[in-house]
This record gives sequence, C-alpha cells and structure tokens, in this order.
Amino acid sequence: MHVLISGAGIAGPTLAWFLVQTDIKVTIVEKSDAIRPYGQSIELQATALAAFKKTGLWDQVLARNTTERGTQFVDTSGRPFALFPVREGLQASFTSAFEILRGDLADILYQATKNHPNVTYRFSTTITRVLHNNESGVAVEFNDGTASSFDLLVAADGQWSKVRAQVFDASTVTTLHKGMYGAYWTIPRIPADNAWWNIYIALRRRIMALRPDPYGTARVYVTCMPGASEEKRWREVARADRQTQEDLLKSEFSDAGWQAKRFLEGLEQAPDFYFQVVEQIRMERWSRGRVVCLGDAAYAPTPLTGAGTSLAVLGAYALAGEISELEGGQHPSKALDGYEERFRPFVEATQKIPGVVPGIAHPTTGWQRWLLETGLRVAAWLLGQSWMARWLGSEEQEDEGFPLPRYERFEGLNGE
Repeated sequence: MHVLISGAGIAGPTLAWFLVQTDIKVTIVEKSDAIRPYGQSIELQATALAAFKKTGLWDQVLARNTTERGTQFVDTSGRPFALFPVREGLQASFTSAFEILRGDLADILYQATKNHPNVTYRFSTTITRVLHNNESGVAVEFNDGTASSFDLLVAADGQWSKVRAQVFDASTVTTLHKGMYGAYWTIPRIPADNAWWNIYIALRRRIMALRPDPYGTARVYVTCMPGASEEKRWREVARADRQTQEDLLKSEFSDAGWQAKRFLEGLEQAPDFYFQVVEQIRMERWSRGRVVCLGDAAYAPTPLTGAGTSLAVLGAYALAGEISELEGGQHPSKALDGYEERFRPFVEATQKIPGVVPGIAHPTTGWQRWLLETGLRVAAWLLGQSWMARWLGSEEQEDEGFPLPRYERFEGLNGE
C-alpha cells in the first residue's frame, strides 16, 4: 500500500511513523519549504500519552519541555492573585507537566521519520487537484504539474483543509464559530519575565497571556470576543493580510493594560505571527472513497478544549492501527470504517464545550471581572489542598475517556 499524506504538522508525521511499522509506503507533501519551527505550547493528555510513548520518542519530548512552572492569573500591575502550579503527576494546573512547543514536537516527529526508507517528504508541494477517487485508487495533481496515484489519501492539512474542500460536499462539513478570535506571536524575553503562564483578564472581553519557552524568548497569546456590531469586521480581518490584522490588534488592545504596550511593540518583528478564528470542525463522515480526514481537518476541537494535539495523535494511531489489520489487497474502506467507529464517540465527547465557554472568561464590566477573579482565587485555594488534587487524579491516567485500542502490529513497540 502507498499512502499520500497532505500536511507535515503533528497528525501527518505521527500517522507516518505508525504506518511504516507495518511496511506501508508513505509520501508526505507540505506547502512550507521546511518543517515550521513555530507554534505555541501544546500538550498530550491521558490516552494520547500512552499512544505516543509507543514511538520511543517520549524522552525527546521531555527534553524539550517548555519549563513552565504553572499558570497564574495576574492583575493590571502584574501581581499574581490565583496560582495553579504544576504538581508532579497530578491534574492541578492549566499547565501540564508535558508542555512542549508545537514546532518542537513537529520536528521530533520529522527527524524520526525523514530517513526511513518507506517515507518521502516533499516540501513546497501541495495537491492542486484530486483527479479521481474510486475503487481502484486515488490520483492527484501537484502544484508542480506532476500527477501520481495512491491507495489512500489522508487530509492532515489543518482546520481549513484544501483537500477536504475538494473531496467533501460543503453541506457535510459544519464550522462552529465560538465567537472568539486569537492571535499568537513571539517576543524577546526580558529579566522580569518568569517561568509561569501569566494570564491577564482585561475588560471589554479581552485576554492577554505570556508563556515561557526554552529558547530565551516568550510567547504571547491574546484573545477577544467582539460584540455583535464588531463581529463582521473581525471576520473580514481574519481573511485579510497580516498588516491589517496587526492594525486591528493594535487598535483593540492598546488600552488593555498590563503589558499591552510591550506585546504590541514586539508584534511587527515577530516571525511567527498567527491570527485565528476560533472554530470547531465537525464532519458528517470523515472519509469518502479512498480519502480520509485526520486531526484538525476532520475534528478541530478549538484551543478551548486543550485537546487538539491529543486528538491528532490518537486519531493517527487509530487510523494506522485499523490499516495495519487489513489483509493483503483488501479495500481500505474497512479500515476507514473502523477508524471512525472506534474514535468518533470520543471526539464528539471532547468537542462538547459548555455554553458559557468562552464567554465566562471574557468579562465586559468590572463587576463581571471581580466575580471571575473571585472564583479563580477559590479554585486556586481548593486545588492547593492535597485531598482535592488526589481526587482529580493523575495527569498520566492513560485510559481516561478513551481506552487505547490494541493492534497486534503495534504491540511491543519502543517504550513498552
């Protein structure tokens, strides 16, 4: 079998790693000219830890930990008022003990697969057209004008997947807007910065945050929930060029308080600026013929869940596992059906976000902010009690919500 994967982020290379354990040939195309080193802190939760540890790459993940000590909420002067420190082995903080930058995890996966004889990476390459998708195979045309046929095409090209748009009818894909917009970028670190995820709740439904990294810089993340009268403007800017997006952020956050001035001054020089509409992707079905969607292309859960990376890794493991159980010459539809049957219930449960989220974290008035901050103070105190931390359970509770499927070809892999 020869599998074509579109996208060299997290889901695609993870799938490739597992597929080549079963002697399957893999080609990965990526629109960038190299693995992108950018991105914010991400984590692997619960069962995703168990799946990833099978790769034998876990020590490399730990070695590139962001060194974040925990999460703290700060006032406009930068004084912390609610602290949620990382407590070894316990779920007592918004920060995980396994935080890693997205670019670092992508690089680990790339380095682990790039030299395998059954893996080919093609950078600066995109799929411009799916020529056919039928019983015999799937054929595509690339942006260099060449065409090739494969047994399976995996769309792992992100939330706004161009492969998905070509193959799946728009009526079968639902985009669920959460009313929130976010932007990420990196700024120089200063001596006053600490090793905490610092979160500042501004008024007018704005949040600003700063997180450490292991490279002598700091990662900014801002969010905003614009009112109904401003929603159209924000959505239009989300589709505009970078300068227009920067101008909007400067106009909206200049009076936010705390370190707004510093963050905005570092915006123009940031090499990794990213503006995001916070939306979920929900599909009626993840596959059609010999084309299947994976990761954010199939089920982007939004950063509000903190589970995007975990779903990408688990989805890749489950898809590869189902493919590994195909008998010689068997149509891949059996594996695609199994992938969806096993994994969809967990995905749908993960995507369920309470109706008050994210609005409750974005107060408009001082009174609303006082209530939120009071609640955070109480939560921080409770989580500081040993009995509460024990009740929440271990951060490495590997079967939480989704028992890891067992596939014969993946038993006894590295790390077991």
